[in-house]
Amino acid sequence: MDQSDQNQWKKSAAEAAAQLVQDGMVVGLGTGSTAAFFVNALAERISREGLRASGIPTSQQTAELARSLNVPLATFTEHPELDLTVDGADEIELGTLYLIKGHGGALLREKIVAAASKRVVIVADETKLVERLGSLYPVPVEVVQFGWEVTDKRLQKLGAITSLRRGADAKPFLTDCGNYIIDCAFGPMNKPKEIAHHLDHVVGSVEHGLFLGFASQVFIGGREGMKVLERETATPES
Repeated sequence: MDQSDQNQWKKSAAEAAAQLVQDGMVVGLGTGSTAAFFVNALAERISREGLRASGIPTSQQTAELARSLNVPLATFTEHPELDLTVDGADEIELGTLYLIKGHGGALLREKIVAAASKRVVIVADETKLVERLGSLYPVPVEVVQFGWEVTDKRLQKLGAITSLRRGADAKPFLTDCGNYIIDCAFGPMNKPKEIAHHLDHVVGSVEHGLFLGFASQVFIGGREGMKVLERETATPES
Protein backbone atom coordinates (compact mmCIF):
# COMPACT_ATOMS: atom_id res chain seq x y z
CA MET A 1 0.00 0.00 0.00
CA ASP A 2 1.32 3.40 -1.00
CA GLN A 3 1.60 5.97 1.80
CA SER A 4 0.16 8.66 -0.46
CA ASP A 5 -2.91 6.46 -1.03
CA GLN A 6 -3.38 6.05 2.72
CA ASN A 7 -3.07 9.79 3.26
CA GLN A 8 -5.66 10.42 0.57
CA TRP A 9 -8.04 7.98 2.29
CA LYS A 10 -7.53 9.82 5.58
CA LYS A 11 -8.07 13.17 3.89
CA SER A 12 -11.32 12.12 2.22
CA ALA A 13 -12.71 10.81 5.53
CA ALA A 14 -11.69 13.97 7.37
CA GLU A 15 -13.16 16.28 4.74
CA ALA A 16 -16.47 14.40 4.82
CA ALA A 17 -16.61 14.64 8.62
CA ALA A 18 -15.90 18.38 8.46
CA GLN A 19 -19.25 18.78 6.70
CA LEU A 20 -20.95 17.78 9.97
CA VAL A 21 -19.90 21.03 11.64
CA GLN A 22 -22.74 23.53 11.75
CA ASP A 23 -22.72 27.24 12.47
CA GLY A 24 -22.14 28.03 16.13
CA MET A 25 -20.81 24.59 17.09
CA VAL A 26 -18.06 23.91 19.61
CA VAL A 27 -16.01 21.01 18.34
CA GLY A 28 -13.49 18.71 19.99
CA LEU A 29 -10.34 18.61 17.85
CA GLY A 30 -8.54 15.27 17.93
CA THR A 31 -4.84 14.46 17.77
CA GLY A 32 -2.90 12.57 15.10
CA SER A 33 -2.40 12.59 11.36
CA THR A 34 -6.03 11.94 10.39
CA ALA A 35 -7.36 14.45 12.93
CA ALA A 36 -4.95 17.01 11.46
CA PHE A 37 -6.64 16.59 8.07
CA PHE A 38 -9.95 17.37 9.82
CA VAL A 39 -8.57 20.54 11.41
CA ASN A 40 -7.35 21.66 7.99
CA ALA A 41 -10.74 20.93 6.43
CA LEU A 42 -12.53 22.81 9.22
CA ALA A 43 -10.20 25.80 8.78
CA GLU A 44 -10.99 25.84 5.09
CA ARG A 45 -14.73 25.94 5.77
CA ILE A 46 -14.28 28.76 8.31
CA SER A 47 -12.25 30.75 5.81
CA ARG A 48 -14.29 30.01 2.69
CA GLU A 49 -17.84 29.93 4.09
CA GLY A 50 -17.53 32.23 7.07
CA LEU A 51 -18.56 29.30 9.28
CA ARG A 52 -18.72 30.27 12.95
CA ALA A 53 -17.20 27.42 14.93
CA SER A 54 -14.65 27.00 17.68
CA GLY A 55 -12.61 24.06 18.88
CA ILE A 56 -11.26 22.53 22.07
CA PRO A 57 -7.98 20.78 21.20
CA THR A 58 -6.94 17.45 22.70
CA SER A 59 -3.21 18.24 22.65
CA GLN A 60 -0.72 21.08 22.46
CA GLN A 61 0.17 19.85 18.97
CA THR A 62 -3.42 20.22 17.79
CA ALA A 63 -3.75 23.61 19.50
CA GLU A 64 -0.71 24.89 17.63
CA LEU A 65 -2.06 23.60 14.32
CA ALA A 66 -5.48 25.19 14.93
CA ARG A 67 -3.92 28.56 15.80
CA SER A 68 -1.74 28.46 12.68
CA LEU A 69 -4.88 27.93 10.58
CA ASN A 70 -6.91 30.61 12.40
CA VAL A 71 -9.38 28.14 13.92
CA PRO A 72 -10.85 29.84 17.02
CA LEU A 73 -10.17 27.94 20.25
CA ALA A 74 -12.49 27.62 23.24
CA THR A 75 -12.19 26.31 26.79
CA PHE A 76 -14.26 24.08 29.06
CA THR A 77 -14.85 27.08 31.31
CA GLU A 78 -16.81 28.66 28.47
CA HIS A 79 -18.29 25.43 27.06
CA PRO A 80 -18.48 22.47 29.47
CA GLU A 81 -20.42 20.51 26.84
CA LEU A 82 -19.28 20.10 23.23
CA ASP A 83 -21.54 19.63 20.23
CA LEU A 84 -19.24 17.27 18.37
CA THR A 85 -15.79 15.71 18.59
CA VAL A 86 -13.92 14.43 15.54
CA ASP A 87 -10.84 12.33 16.22
CA GLY A 88 -8.80 9.48 14.80
CA ALA A 89 -8.18 5.99 16.19
CA ASP A 90 -5.50 3.31 16.13
CA GLU A 91 -7.98 0.45 15.92
CA ILE A 92 -11.73 0.29 15.28
CA GLU A 93 -13.66 -2.88 16.03
CA LEU A 94 -16.25 -3.65 13.38
CA GLY A 95 -19.84 -3.61 14.59
CA THR A 96 -19.28 -2.24 18.09
CA LEU A 97 -17.10 0.67 16.93
CA TYR A 98 -15.00 0.12 20.06
CA LEU A 99 -11.64 1.89 19.78
CA ILE A 100 -8.02 1.76 20.81
CA LYS A 101 -6.60 5.27 20.97
CA GLY A 102 -3.53 6.92 22.39
CA HIS A 103 -0.59 6.01 20.22
CA GLY A 104 -0.22 9.73 19.57
CA GLY A 105 0.18 10.19 23.31
CA ALA A 106 -2.97 12.25 23.97
CA LEU A 107 -5.38 9.61 25.27
CA LEU A 108 -6.23 11.32 28.58
CA ARG A 109 -7.23 14.62 27.00
CA GLU A 110 -8.92 12.79 24.12
CA LYS A 111 -11.12 10.84 26.54
CA ILE A 112 -11.98 13.95 28.58
CA VAL A 113 -13.05 15.74 25.40
CA ALA A 114 -14.96 12.73 24.06
CA ALA A 115 -16.80 12.26 27.36
CA ALA A 116 -17.89 15.92 27.29
CA SER A 117 -19.29 15.66 23.74
CA LYS A 118 -22.84 15.07 22.60
CA ARG A 119 -21.51 13.16 19.60
CA VAL A 120 -18.18 11.51 18.75
CA VAL A 121 -17.22 10.78 15.15
CA ILE A 122 -14.05 8.92 14.22
CA VAL A 123 -12.13 9.49 11.00
CA ALA A 124 -9.71 6.85 9.75
CA ASP A 125 -8.51 4.83 6.79
CA GLU A 126 -9.55 1.23 6.21
CA THR A 127 -6.32 -0.22 7.65
CA LYS A 128 -7.59 0.64 11.16
CA LEU A 129 -10.57 -1.76 10.99
CA VAL A 130 -10.23 -4.98 13.00
CA GLU A 131 -12.44 -7.90 14.03
CA ARG A 132 -11.09 -7.75 17.61
CA LEU A 133 -9.39 -4.93 19.47
CA GLY A 134 -5.74 -5.61 20.23
CA SER A 135 -5.09 -7.32 16.91
CA LEU A 136 -2.69 -4.62 15.70
CA TYR A 137 -1.81 -2.38 18.66
CA PRO A 138 -1.28 -2.58 22.40
CA VAL A 139 -3.49 -0.60 24.76
CA PRO A 140 -1.76 2.60 25.95
CA VAL A 141 -2.13 3.31 29.67
CA GLU A 142 -1.20 6.75 30.96
CA VAL A 143 0.41 6.51 34.41
CA VAL A 144 1.84 8.97 36.91
CA GLN A 145 5.64 9.07 37.07
CA PHE A 146 5.82 8.33 40.79
CA GLY A 147 6.01 4.58 41.32
CA TRP A 148 5.46 3.75 37.67
CA GLU A 149 7.47 0.55 38.15
CA VAL A 150 4.87 -0.64 40.68
CA THR A 151 2.03 0.31 38.33
CA ASP A 152 3.80 -1.62 35.57
CA LYS A 153 3.78 -4.75 37.76
CA ARG A 154 0.06 -4.33 38.41
CA LEU A 155 -0.61 -4.10 34.68
CA GLN A 156 1.41 -7.25 34.06
CA LYS A 157 -0.76 -9.08 36.61
CA LEU A 158 -3.75 -8.33 34.37
CA GLY A 159 -2.09 -10.39 31.64
CA ALA A 160 -0.46 -7.57 29.68
CA ILE A 161 2.97 -7.65 28.11
CA THR A 162 4.10 -4.15 29.05
CA SER A 163 6.55 -1.64 27.63
CA LEU A 164 7.34 1.85 28.89
CA ARG A 165 7.02 4.17 25.92
CA ARG A 166 10.15 6.12 25.09
CA GLY A 167 10.86 9.08 22.84
CA ALA A 168 13.44 9.43 20.08
CA ASP A 169 15.99 10.38 22.75
CA ALA A 170 15.39 7.02 24.51
CA LYS A 171 14.02 8.86 27.56
CA PRO A 172 10.52 8.06 28.81
CA PHE A 173 7.86 9.71 26.63
CA LEU A 174 6.01 12.49 28.47
CA THR A 175 2.38 13.35 27.76
CA ASP A 176 1.11 16.93 27.74
CA CYS A 177 0.02 16.29 31.34
CA GLY A 178 3.52 15.20 32.37
CA ASN A 179 2.73 11.50 32.70
CA TYR A 180 4.32 8.34 31.31
CA ILE A 181 2.66 5.83 28.98
CA ILE A 182 2.91 2.08 29.40
CA ASP A 183 1.84 0.16 26.30
CA CYS A 184 0.01 -3.03 27.27
CA ALA A 185 -0.22 -5.84 24.74
CA PHE A 186 -3.18 -8.14 25.50
CA GLY A 187 -3.51 -9.61 22.01
CA PRO A 188 -6.93 -9.83 20.32
CA MET A 189 -9.50 -9.23 23.07
CA ASN A 190 -12.69 -11.25 23.34
CA LYS A 191 -13.84 -9.25 26.38
CA PRO A 192 -12.55 -5.67 26.07
CA LYS A 193 -15.15 -4.41 28.58
CA GLU A 194 -13.73 -6.71 31.23
CA ILE A 195 -10.17 -5.56 30.53
CA ALA A 196 -11.28 -1.92 30.59
CA HIS A 197 -12.96 -2.50 33.96
CA HIS A 198 -9.74 -3.90 35.43
CA LEU A 199 -7.65 -1.07 33.95
CA ASP A 200 -10.03 1.46 35.52
CA HIS A 201 -9.01 0.18 38.94
CA VAL A 202 -5.21 0.05 38.62
CA VAL A 203 -3.69 2.33 41.24
CA GLY A 204 -1.20 4.70 39.61
CA SER A 205 -2.89 4.74 36.23
CA VAL A 206 -4.61 7.91 35.09
CA GLU A 207 -6.48 6.67 32.01
CA HIS A 208 -6.33 3.95 29.36
CA GLY A 209 -6.79 3.85 25.61
CA LEU A 210 -9.85 1.60 25.42
CA PHE A 211 -12.65 3.89 24.20
CA LEU A 212 -15.74 1.71 24.46
CA GLY A 213 -19.15 3.12 23.58
CA PHE A 214 -17.88 6.57 22.61
CA ALA A 215 -18.07 6.53 18.80
CA SER A 216 -21.47 6.74 17.13
CA GLN A 217 -20.11 6.91 13.57
CA VAL A 218 -16.86 6.18 11.78
CA PHE A 219 -15.91 7.84 8.50
CA ILE A 220 -13.62 5.42 6.68
CA GLY A 221 -11.58 6.23 3.59
CA GLY A 222 -10.32 3.35 1.46
CA ARG A 223 -9.87 1.71 -1.91
CA GLU A 224 -13.60 1.85 -2.63
CA GLY A 225 -14.04 5.46 -1.57
CA MET A 226 -15.47 6.90 1.63
CA LYS A 227 -17.89 4.92 3.80
CA VAL A 228 -19.78 5.75 6.99
CA LEU A 229 -20.07 2.99 9.58
CA GLU A 230 -22.79 3.18 12.23
CA ARG A 231 -22.54 1.60 15.65
CA GLU A 232 -24.77 -1.46 16.02
CA THR A 233 -27.63 -0.65 18.37
CA ALA A 234 -27.32 -3.99 20.15
CA THR A 235 -23.70 -4.91 20.74
CA PRO A 236 -22.65 -8.30 22.13
CA GLU A 237 -21.57 -8.44 25.75
CA SER A 238 -17.78 -8.35 25.86
